[in-house]
Amino acid sequence: MKVMLVAVNAKYIHSNLAVYSLYSYAKGYQSDIVIGEYTINQRKDEILKAIYQEKPNVIGFSCYIWNISLILDIAIEIRKILPQTKIWLGGPEVSYDATKIMMEHDFIDGIMCGEGEQTFLELVAYYQEGKVSQAAIKGLVWRDSAGLIVTNEQRELMDLNDIPFVYEYFPTHRITYYESSRGCPFACSYCLSSVDKQLRFKDIAIVKKELQFFLDAQVPQVKFVDRTFNCKREHAMAIWLYLKEHDNGVTNFHFEISADLLSAEEILLLNSLRPGQIQLEIGVQSTNPQTITAINRTMDFAKLSKQVQAVAYGDNIHQHLDLIVGLPYEDYDSFKRSFDAVYALSPQQLQLGFLKVLKGSAMAMTAKEYDCQYQSKPPYEVLQTKWLSYDEIIRLKQIEEMVEIYYNSAQFEKTIKQVIRLFSSPFLFYQELGDFYERQGYTKVAHARGRRYDILLEFLSEREQLNLAYYQELMLFDLYAREKLKKRPAWAKEPVRYKDKKIHLEAFSYDLDSDKEMLLDKPVIILFDYEKRNMLTNNATIRMITEVID
Repeated sequence: MKVMLVAVNAKYIHSNLAVYSLYSYAKGYQSDIVIGEYTINQRKDEILKAIYQEKPNVIGFSCYIWNISLILDIAIEIRKILPQTKIWLGGPEVSYDATKIMMEHDFIDGIMCGEGEQTFLELVAYYQEGKVSQAAIKGLVWRDSAGLIVTNEQRELMDLNDIPFVYEYFPTHRITYYESSRGCPFACSYCLSSVDKQLRFKDIAIVKKELQFFLDAQVPQVKFVDRTFNCKREHAMAIWLYLKEHDNGVTNFHFEISADLLSAEEILLLNSLRPGQIQLEIGVQSTNPQTITAINRTMDFAKLSKQVQAVAYGDNIHQHLDLIVGLPYEDYDSFKRSFDAVYALSPQQLQLGFLKVLKGSAMAMTAKEYDCQYQSKPPYEVLQTKWLSYDEIIRLKQIEEMVEIYYNSAQFEKTIKQVIRLFSSPFLFYQELGDFYERQGYTKVAHARGRRYDILLEFLSEREQLNLAYYQELMLFDLYAREKLKKRPAWAKEPVRYKDKKIHLEAFSYDLDSDKEMLLDKPVIILFDYEKRNMLTNNATIRMITEVID
C-alpha cells in the first residue's frame, strides 16, 4: 500500500519540514511512503497529474494558510479520478476546526490534528497492518463507515529528542528548515504559537550533531523555525557559540528572536561572528504601548532599540525588523510613528506585514470587539478595523511595495539615504512616492530595476530641479554598486576614459553620505570590486582611485 505525503510550498526554494519529519518518524514503513513537493505557483493540473501518476492508496496533505485553497481544489479532483484513495489533511490550517472542515468537504476522509509524527506512524500502521483501529489513534478526526464524523482523544505533546534528524533521508534545499524547540512562552493574540505554551527543547548535544551535518554539507542557509529562539538564554548561547567555533565560511543561519531579551554577553558573542554568518528576524509589530498591551505582547521598545543598535555595532549581522498593520488601537498616524521609529534603527530589512486573523487565535475571538473585518478565506488578511479604514489599508499596501523596492532591496542604498532628507519623515517619503506611482499608473506594470531609477528621478524632478545632477550621480553609484552595467542609463553622463593611462590605487572605505561636495565639485574615480561584496547588502566593495599617472 502506497502512502503519499504532499507539500505545496510558497516558493520553489522553500521546503516542508513537516512532511520530512513525518516520513523520518515512520520507521519500518518508509519503503511504502513517497513525498511530493510542489509550489503554489504551479498549475493545479500539473500537481494533480503528478499525484495521480503515483497512484497512492493514502494521501496526506500538509495544510497552511498559503496553500489550503489550492489543496482543497486538488483534493476534490483526486476523489473523482482516484475514488478509492483515502484523503487526509494535517497542519495548522486544519487542526483548529477539523470537524467543521470535514462537514464542509465530504471528500475528506480525516484530519490529523496537532503534532503529527506519532499520529501519522499509527495511521500508516493501521492502513498497512490493521492491528489498531482508527478509533484508538489519538489526534484524529475521521469519518466512519456510516459517514459520521468521529473526534478521537487529543494527543499529548512529544519529546523532541525522539524525532529523528530528517535530512539523513533528503537532500537539503537552498533554504533548509530546522527546529531545536517547539512552543512559545508568549501569548501574542495574533499568533497560533501562543496556543502551545509548553516549551520543549532538543538536547543541545543532539542539536550540535545535527548542525554539524549542515556545516559539513556547506548548506547555503539554515532557517530555524523556533518561535522565539532566545527565550532560553543558555540554549541560544550554546548554539551561537558552536556556530562560531565551527564556522565553515559559507552557511548562513536565520533566527527569529526577541531583541529586548538579549543579554550583554549574547550581544558580545553576536558581534564576534563572521559577517553574514547569521541573520536575525525581530518582531517589533508596533511601538504604540496601548497596542502592545492589547495584543498581550511583552516588549520594551526603548530597550529593544538599544539592543538592535548594539547588534548593528558589529556591522556583521543582517537584521530584519517587522511591523504589523491592522492591530488594535493602531490608526494611520500611530502606524506612521511606529514606522519612523523602527526605520530610524536602520535595519537591513523593514517588513510591513498585514494582520492575519488566524482561526484559533485570541485575535479571532476579539475581532468583533475591534470592528475588525478580514477576508473570509485564507489568508484571512485584515480589511479594516475600528481605527484603520480600507482606504488607509490600500495606501499602506502601496507604501509596503515602495519599501520593498527602494529600501529592502538594498539596490538604492546611497540614493535613498539622501532623498529621505528632503522629507519630514521616512514614512512620508514612501507615502508620497507611492502616491506618485498611483497617479502615473505605474502600479499596473512590472518594472525592471533600471526603470525604477527612472521613475524615482521623475518623482524627484517635481521637487528638486536644481539638484537633479547630484541625485543622478547617486543613482549611478547605486547601479554600479550592485552590478557592472552593460549600458548606462540615458540620463547618465559619459564617463571619462582612462584606458591608456596607468593608475595608482589607494583603498579605503568611501562614505558617500558624508562627502557630498567631493562628488559634485571634484573629479573622482570609484572602483567597484564585485568579487568582494558586502555580506549584508550584496553590494560591491568600494575603492577610490586617488592618483592617475600618464
